[in-house]
Amino acid sequence: MNKVILIATREMGAFFKTWMGYIIIFASLLINGLLFNAFAIGNSPKYSADVLKDFFFFNSGIGMVAAVFLAMRLIAEEKQNGTIVLFYTSPITERQLVYGKFLSVLCIFLILQILSLYLPALIFIEGKVSLGHMFSGYLGVTLLGAAVLSIAMFGSAVAPNQLLAAVTGASIVVVLLLLWLVADRVDEPFSGLFAYIAIHNHRFNPFSKGLVHLKDIVYYLSIIFFFIECSIRTLETRRLQG
Repeated sequence: MNKVILIATREMGAFFKTWMGYIIIFASLLINGLLFNAFAIGNSPKYSADVLKDFFFFNSGIGMVAAVFLAMRLIAEEKQNGTIVLFYTSPITERQLVYGKFLSVLCIFLILQILSLYLPALIFIEGKVSLGHMFSGYLGVTLLGAAVLSIAMFGSAVAPNQLLAAVTGASIVVVLLLLWLVADRVDEPFSGLFAYIAIHNHRFNPFSKGLVHLKDIVYYLSIIFFFIECSIRTLETRRLQG
C-alpha cells in the first residue's frame, strides 16, 4: 500500500510541475462555466432541480474529455521516455504501478470536481437545491470519470505514445457512449445487451436527477475494475516479453 501511495504522490507532483495539468483544469472549469450560464441557467425560468440536472449532464461530458487527457500520459509517457524500464527493474509490481497511477489521476479528477462546486452553489442565490441531489450528481460524475480514467489508462498501457493512447482511450469511450443509440435500433437480446453496456445515458441520467441506484454503482465499479485489470495484464505481458 505504501508503494501505491508513493507512486500516486510522485505522479501528482509530476502532473502539477507541467503546464498541461493546469491547462486541463482551467479549460474544464472555463467550459463548464460557459455551458452552465448558456444552457443550464439559460434565459427562461427553470426549477432549481432542472438547472442542477443540466449542470451535471454537461459536467459529465466535460469530465469524460478531461479524464482522457489526464490518463493518456500515465504509462505511454514512461514508454516514450524509456523510463518504463526503471519500473520493470524495481521492486514494484505491475499492480502497484497501475493502482498508484490510477489513484493519482483520480485524486486530480476529484480536485477538478471540488473546484467546480461554485457553479451549483450559485443556484442557492436564487433557488433551493437539495444537498442529496448534489451528492448524487457528483457521485455519478465521479464514477463516470473514474470509469473513463481506467479506460484511458488502458489505452495508455497498450499504445506506444501519448497521442495513440488518447485516440485508443477516446475510441473505446465513444463506442461505449454510442451503444445506447445502437440499442434503440436493434432487436432483443442485443438491444438489452447494448443498453446495459452503454456508459452514459440510462446509467448516468438517474444520478443527474438525484437518484442513486445500486445497479449503476456496481456497473461503473465493474468497468473500472475490468480496465484496471486489463492494464495490469498488458504490463505483465510486456515484462514477460522483455
